[in-house]
Amino acid sequence: MKANPVTVTFDATLHTLKSHMILLVPEEESIKLPSRGQVSVTGLLSGHEFSTVLEPDGRWSHWLRVTDEMQRIADVKVGDTVSVELTTSEIWPEPTLPQDIADALAAAPQKVKDKWQDITPMARWEWVRWVNATGSVDTRAIRIVKTISKLEGKHRRPCCFNLAACTEPELSKSGRLMEVEK
Repeated sequence: MKANPVTVTFDATLHTLKSHMILLVPEEESIKLPSRGQVSVTGLLSGHEFSTVLEPDGRWSHWLRVTDEMQRIADVKVGDTVSVELTTSEIWPEPTLPQDIADALAAAPQKVKDKWQDITPMARWEWVRWVNATGSVDTRAIRIVKTISKLEGKHRRPCCFNLAACTEPELSKSGRLMEVEK
């Protein structure tokens, strides 16, 4: 059974966190979304269409990275207050594969390649997030090896992984999005 799309609208101020422009989804709007983890959405940023995957902030809310393309198309900059409309989507965009994951998949047995194509884009996002969720080069390498091994076995998704945690090591601490200056 398909879930009915959920639409939330709000105004938000654009912030910089490290070198990234981000937008925080207000808690009272985020709570209306169907998951505390990632959520695929289509949206409007100051009237300009986009599609993305909202990221969890580790505090039961969400945030999104405002890409260079979104900034250019919507003609926005840090400090601007923008109108936002987000509608949940059952269609997940393909995740961008970091080169090390892409290389491992390219070198993997055909069974792994076939399973990678067979799993949902949402599941592929979860594998990428699990690998990316560490700042340690050694741990990352181990997770890539484990990803291939688990896909070669029975697993279709990473196990025992907090899907509501913020998994951007550069922007988070202990699974929570760092605070932005308000």
